[in-house]
Amino acid sequence: MAVSVVMPALEMAQETGKLLAWLKKEGDSVKKGEPLVEIETDKVTVEVEAPADGILAALKAWEGAEIPVGQTIAWIVAPGEQPPAESPSAAPAARAMTEQSVRPASVASAAGVAGPAEPSARVSPKAKRVAKELGVDLSRVRGTGPDGTITSEDVEAAAKSQAPAEAAEPAALSSVARLMAQRTTESWTTTPHFFLVREIDATPLLVAREHHGAGMNVKLTHTDLLVALVARVVAKHPKLNASWTGHAIHFHSDVNISLAAAVKDGVVGVVIPQANTATLADIAGQRSELSERARAGRLRPPDVTGGTFTISNLGMYQVDAFSAIITPPQAAVLAVGAITDRIVAVRGQPAVRPMMTLTLSSDHRVVDGAQAAVFLKDLADALGEPGKWLV
Repeated sequence: MAVSVVMPALEMAQETGKLLAWLKKEGDSVKKGEPLVEIETDKVTVEVEAPADGILAALKAWEGAEIPVGQTIAWIVAPGEQPPAESPSAAPAARAMTEQSVRPASVASAAGVAGPAEPSARVSPKAKRVAKELGVDLSRVRGTGPDGTITSEDVEAAAKSQAPAEAAEPAALSSVARLMAQRTTESWTTTPHFFLVREIDATPLLVAREHHGAGMNVKLTHTDLLVALVARVVAKHPKLNASWTGHAIHFHSDVNISLAAAVKDGVVGVVIPQANTATLADIAGQRSELSERARAGRLRPPDVTGGTFTISNLGMYQVDAFSAIITPPQAAVLAVGAITDRIVAVRGQPAVRPMMTLTLSSDHRVVDGAQAAVFLKDLADALGEPGKWLV
């Protein structure tokens, strides 16, 4: 039975994805899970895997095409099987979108500022969002998409033409940076954040890293230990592993820790699934692989989806403490500062200890102050005695 290959949705607000390259040719045999096509979204570049075994057939989009989420871009069929017939209305639209997406930039720009749009002109959802961000009057934009639809490229071209000639040209935001600005604004303005801060003596963490890291094939980091310990504590506090649905709380069955990782022009959350039951070696191996793929721009859909709780560690940048913005639909994020020597009171006497500051940001619709405080206390206890939690 033929299986469709569709443009995946990696984020809630994603509307389209750009096809960068086919990794297989039409007519090639493919195996389920084998990298099939390279896609660029507003957030990351990922390799989409084949959903089934079979023969790659009926490619419907090519390099450079901007494809709506959920649209079929190819089929995988059994040997001798024919792909399903395309509906008469779908084919012209798909071809028109492909042609528009690979149109030279100079042509699109010239058309995008040719004159005002017709009153009945259609506007793509992405174009509406970009117009709002850039302050562009859509009535002054001429669409170059199928049937005169106004595209995001038309809006961007119009925005450039509206800038005063004598003014300094502002720095253009990449799609990743623009999406980050939108998401963080939405989270900060719609999610009722509150923050709790706890200072931790990191001595047991340093000892645990040296003890457990001996003999590992991959370098064990403080972040790996934090992922393991945080996930195990989160598992005992369901509300920290939940989401606000708009009218109720949804509890997640798995504890999937999302790690904030720097990529070109932004930050992406790479996910370590079921981290509460994973071994330190498994966590360290996954974290190392995810970091390499993030730096190379080769993250896959499973690498960035499904996170239920986020850890953002800026200790390696010598940041003492910070407050992080929650990533919807998650209910909390833990911000981790640098481990630095400080003078603290130990049994009533001044002593130098390696201290670390943790800041928990929580969604007050899901978690109240007392619940978050108990979680942070339990996490501090776990960091004080890692061996009891890592058996």
